[in-house]
Amino acid sequence: MTAENDDPLPADSVVLHHNQRAWDALARQQVPLAQPATDDELRQPLQTVDPLGWLGPDIANWSVLCLAAGGGRHSALYAAAGAKVTVVDLSSEMLALDRQVAAERDLQITPIQTSMDALPMLADSQFDLVIHPVSTCYVPDVRLVFREIARVTRPGGLYVSQHKSPISLQTEVRPEGNLYRLREPYYRTGPLPSAEPCRTREPGTQEFLHRWEELLGGICRAGFVIEDLVEPMHAKPQAEVGTFAHRSQYVAPYVRIKSRRTETDKPRSILRIE
Repeated sequence: MTAENDDPLPADSVVLHHNQRAWDALARQQVPLAQPATDDELRQPLQTVDPLGWLGPDIANWSVLCLAAGGGRHSALYAAAGAKVTVVDLSSEMLALDRQVAAERDLQITPIQTSMDALPMLADSQFDLVIHPVSTCYVPDVRLVFREIARVTRPGGLYVSQHKSPISLQTEVRPEGNLYRLREPYYRTGPLPSAEPCRTREPGTQEFLHRWEELLGGICRAGFVIEDLVEPMHAKPQAEVGTFAHRSQYVAPYVRIKSRRTETDKPRSILRIE
């Protein structure tokens, strides 16, 4: 069962509408990121979404926002784990998959079509948990995203996010010999040049490189404390040269961050790098 609450998208962003069209097309092509949760995953939904145990043993009745997370996977898994789920996505085609899964499996999911940095339809301190899979690369300014996430997360609530590593976006997709060239400058503005379809870049989208200070510092300055950080392992020592697993030996493609909303509105950072 699904409840609908689709607000119109902001109309003043060329990037926003470009990526909306790109993700509509990717969903219609049924790319891997537009594949709903499987029966096996739904049998143990919490273990599937939280293999590190960051969320504890039970999220029943939690209010969860799956942000920029359409596609019928994240919303279904958190709802199957007992949470009250709202899923936000830019793409109507991706949200159609969430509606389909909700109807087929009788899950309570509220879909909203909007940009991740424009959430006026959501209340202050509404959510116990915001889950945010890889997507900050699709917006020019992550400060606006983190500001909105902080507003809708209750004091003490969790924000679990995953991002493309900036060095991965700097680095060529294909090797020269056995090595990968660092192509893009770290301090750059504007969208990245297009890249061939691969595990680390989505065809047709406009992506932006966000520096570590913008990601980690931005989360802290918005009002969160970072409690843990991992780089999901994708490297394989014997992988064929040029494959995603081979490239991941040289460049970790993603970072996953656990952060908690501070009890006050005063942002602070306790992230220490030793």
